[in-house]
Amino acid sequence: MKLDRCCALITGASAGIGREIARQLASRAQQLILIARRTDRLNELEAELRAEHPNLAIQSRSIDLSDPNQLAILTTWLDAERIPVNVLINNAGLGDLGPLANADLHKLQQIVLVNVNALTVLTRAVLPRMLAAQNGGILNVSSCASFLPMAGFAVYAASKAYVTSFSEALRVELRHTGISVTALCPGPVNTEFMDVADRRGSKRQPTPEFAHVSATRVARLGLQGLEDDKALIIPGAIMKIAMTVTRLTPMPILRMVSRFSAKRI
Repeated sequence: MKLDRCCALITGASAGIGREIARQLASRAQQLILIARRTDRLNELEAELRAEHPNLAIQSRSIDLSDPNQLAILTTWLDAERIPVNVLINNAGLGDLGPLANADLHKLQQIVLVNVNALTVLTRAVLPRMLAAQNGGILNVSSCASFLPMAGFAVYAASKAYVTSFSEALRVELRHTGISVTALCPGPVNTEFMDVADRRGSKRQPTPEFAHVSATRVARLGLQGLEDDKALIIPGAIMKIAMTVTRLTPMPILRMVSRFSAKRI
């Protein structure tokens, strides 16, 4: 999958990994469709990209992907305008850190609607046109949390397990169609994500700085992996080693580790 002259739709484009993906694609793409909730952030990013890339076609739309009605408006618009999306970046994601028993139910529902439902609906919306053109790429931003159950992060980790599994299955379905599917599974990244996911008063344990990877690097590796038709990308040597060990570890041992980590929440 070549990204040059592509038409890319990026969700969660206003901050973090999504913003960096937009910046890195801007010099190569023909058109960008930027999707996020925060209009002011979208406008800032659009103004920045227009100033640096005056020939780039940009459309930004403020959409809350946790709202099925707004999601339907987006997919209807894409179809009605026949927007030729051939690169889909499913980056938008929400999390919640803390025990399930006292979690805010509305927030849990939003996590599932954004991380699972919106990703699935948007993928289904753009696939027919990609298949007709025999060309396209889908980058699903998952997480290292998708590889193991995480007490205190249960709904988020489970939602990302869906994303990774969905990406692997879709990749097999689309074999020999000219469409690449890549799951990007970062570990800790210095973005706003954990600040939003964290609850007041939660006993969050800081992640060692050496395990962090910058959003810029994660975006670059994700786009490179999509272009190289890689199935799975885990940025950073530390997380790659840790997740390889995790995926080879029997579930009874993972349960023991999970019980230990739960005591620190």
